[in-house]
Amino acid sequence: MSSTLSNTTPEIRVTETDCFIDGKWVPAISGKTFATINPATEEEITQVAEGDAADVDAAAKAARDAFEDGDWAKMDARDRGRLLYKLADRIEHDIDELAALETLDNGKPISESRHGDLPLVIDCLRYYAGFADKIHGSTVPIRGNYLCYTRREPIGVAGQIIPWNFPMLMTAWKWSPALAAGCTIVMKPAEQTPLTCLRMARLAQEVGFPDGVINVVPGYGPTAGAACVKHPLIDKIAFTGEHRTAQIITRDSADTLKRLTFELGGKSPNVIFADADLDAAAMGAYVGLFLNQGQCCCAGSRVFVESSVHDEFLEKLEKLTRNRKVGNPFDPNTNQGPQVDKAQFDKIMSYVEKGQNEGANCVFGGNRVGDKGFFIEPTVFDNVKDDMSIATDEIFGPVLSVLTFDDKEDMIRRANNTFYGLAAAVWTRDISVAHEFARRVRAGTIWVNCYDVFDAAAPFGGFKMSGYGRELGEEGLRAYTENKTVTVAL
Repeated sequence: MSSTLSNTTPEIRVTETDCFIDGKWVPAISGKTFATINPATEEEITQVAEGDAADVDAAAKAARDAFEDGDWAKMDARDRGRLLYKLADRIEHDIDELAALETLDNGKPISESRHGDLPLVIDCLRYYAGFADKIHGSTVPIRGNYLCYTRREPIGVAGQIIPWNFPMLMTAWKWSPALAAGCTIVMKPAEQTPLTCLRMARLAQEVGFPDGVINVVPGYGPTAGAACVKHPLIDKIAFTGEHRTAQIITRDSADTLKRLTFELGGKSPNVIFADADLDAAAMGAYVGLFLNQGQCCCAGSRVFVESSVHDEFLEKLEKLTRNRKVGNPFDPNTNQGPQVDKAQFDKIMSYVEKGQNEGANCVFGGNRVGDKGFFIEPTVFDNVKDDMSIATDEIFGPVLSVLTFDDKEDMIRRANNTFYGLAAAVWTRDISVAHEFARRVRAGTIWVNCYDVFDAAAPFGGFKMSGYGRELGEEGLRAYTENKTVTVAL
């Protein structure tokens, strides 16, 4: 495993640092700014406008005007779809520059930004572009001489609050269905990674989205985020992040009864039976946890291995982990970049210490890499017990826990023994076991003999404290519509 950081960061244009409100690039009304940091070097990239309640108010009014009275309100659904296609085409044209900007601000390896995140961004926009003119209701037979039908109408102004782990992809997941449905948007990007969301707003403006349809207010959760949640002109909040923040949003949105969708955290079980293809299962566990520096809400952080194949599986997993290259995210051969910021770095290292103190065996990793940047070795713990902190808490970093099982019933009980329920996976050649696992494990996504397979058409979301509502697919679109019933006397 390499652990070097060479001085090969390319020159990258950072041109959007203000709020984007009603088609204009404006500083925060307060005049405040905050720094966004390169996590690989710990150096400031630039200063970004620190929006707060006053800026959200301006953005919400612009979005409301655009929704009710602007060109967007009069636009044919196919023309909305055409704009989404144009935005996807423009992102595809600028894909290398956008990937570099994402890697600069977030720290993920350039290979993941360029060949993982950006293709999914483009695909999501195109998927919902094709849906824009296919949103319709139905006729309903009722008693009497009446014609009864339903209409699917846009919910209104959507407040969208996104996390820092997949900045462009989360922007696409939020914008695409909302715009296809005919909503307008007030978005607050994560303060750690605002740059690519702001660049996407610039590209949306350049391809012809009307003023006020997309508004972006960078800032902090307790100020800009909270203002979105409480604003009376915002009809819906779509939030991806941590469950405690979602609880605050739920309370703060009660006065206006906003529609809410939450995609929250997870502590996903990844279960390997003795009859599985162990090479594929080891690779699935490796990717399922270490992708994006372990900063994935659906990371397979609890790996349950049938006892009879534990040693063989662990040997394969350890070999993969030892060959993982940690270092400069702009090196195309790098597998793992830095964690997003110092707070996340410190949190992860504290859990490594907890795992060691609670008696788990650190098979590999557990250390900082280098003396600059927020780099952590990929870390594997064995002999993990269900009640250890590393097995119960969402670490959101490159820390994998291996647990063993002997009995299928006990394993399913243990897999469900968490207040999360975002994702789960099972590796087996027994189709009956696979389908039983899929039926009985309470999670929003179940992968069988694979992990981290995403598609814009497949709904994604969680059970329990992993949220409610779904993103992607037709369900993701319906989250931005209201169902209206019309009854006509004949």
